[in-house]
Amino acid sequence: MKLLPVIFLLALTSATSALDNGLMRTPPMGWMSWERFRCNIDCENDPKNCISENLFRDMADRLAEDGWKEMGYDHVMIDDCWSSMLRDKDGRLQPDPQRFPGGIAKLARYLHDRGLKLGIYGDLGTHTCGGYPGTTLDKIETDAQTFASWGVDFLKLDGCYSNEEEQQKGYPLMSKALNATGRPIGYSCSWPAYRGGLPPSVNYTLLGEICNLWRNYDDIQDSWESVQDITDWFFDNQEILQPEAGPGRWNDPDMLIIGNFGLSVDQSRSQMALWAIMAAPLIMSNNLRTLSSEARAILQNRAAIAINQDPMGVQGRRLLQERSHIEVYWRPLSQSASALVFLSRRQDMPYRYHTSLAKFNYTAGSYEAYDVFTGKTLSGLSANTEFTVFINPSGVVMWYVYPKMHYEQPQDDGRYPYVRQKYRMSSSLRFHKPRVVPPSLL
Repeated sequence: MKLLPVIFLLALTSATSALDNGLMRTPPMGWMSWERFRCNIDCENDPKNCISENLFRDMADRLAEDGWKEMGYDHVMIDDCWSSMLRDKDGRLQPDPQRFPGGIAKLARYLHDRGLKLGIYGDLGTHTCGGYPGTTLDKIETDAQTFASWGVDFLKLDGCYSNEEEQQKGYPLMSKALNATGRPIGYSCSWPAYRGGLPPSVNYTLLGEICNLWRNYDDIQDSWESVQDITDWFFDNQEILQPEAGPGRWNDPDMLIIGNFGLSVDQSRSQMALWAIMAAPLIMSNNLRTLSSEARAILQNRAAIAINQDPMGVQGRRLLQERSHIEVYWRPLSQSASALVFLSRRQDMPYRYHTSLAKFNYTAGSYEAYDVFTGKTLSGLSANTEFTVFINPSGVVMWYVYPKMHYEQPQDDGRYPYVRQKYRMSSSLRFHKPRVVPPSLL
């Protein structure tokens, strides 16, 4: 225990200007192997689904050829179980030679040629969570240089088989070592998840200085119960967590499991909506080769993605938990717009939820609301207008809400759903298809 203050001071010292990569000003998007493919290394009996270069090339092809890259999904991230069980003769990490015969550098070039980025997994400990060689303190600089030499663009650094003292020193040192390579490498720290996720055990000020994103809580599993558990923890602790997120520094509730086995279509929309409200990284873990049309439509929903990628980078909040088991979430967005999510925790039948914008502290004025999942627009809204939304069990209604008379031309890359002042005006409340589709939905 006497070493802790010294180690903490070293961590602060080494963190000075540590994170200087200018990356991830909006939440990163892409695909990661873990939740769907885990540590499957049986390439003899399951060659299409084992952790191998073929799997990651396949997913890169899907991102590049099936419209994902254009939507912003531009990372392919290798999780655990990629390496050999032994470092090479010079003490460097090396990929398993049978499963990655071409090596990581060749795989990185394959992705870069398709306009994609490569992420890789490491662990600040003696071993990774899957039992492969970890990055001990004396190997931090070596491993950072190795990743950079391979052309890696992103590092997820886990924390299995490490203690508090090693984490206090190691996570900041890896940030500094990555910067020293001269290659821009996004940096995800799992540190808070190993310290309970909350102060005083977690110093979010320090994390924001050394990491682009961080895992706060448990791993997601392929179930609605897991999605609910994670979102409950984040929103129960929103007073602490919400202010810590912003451009270049994100809370990470873990992967999108849409398109796997555990979520219904309604529950899939709910995860997408809640991750967008949380300004969470949109990292899928699924099989893009066999994805259903329903899952693809949800994951490629332009409005949901645009809300998630809003350049203000303000994480949303839970506003209400009603006795009817309806919950309301809100996120402020650029151009005086906002996003609302109405979530049903009911298990019986669709629910008619009656409310008004004034209940959520919207000020007087004229509003329109674009329904993210139906593509309809609700006109004639004032703050006091009563309206009803119909929400399926474990489902959502998600709105993009904007002041009627407050529009400008898009100032960013065009993905954000600014809405021009060309919608039909109505003195009564009604849904209609917009005459002009928001630019991000074209």
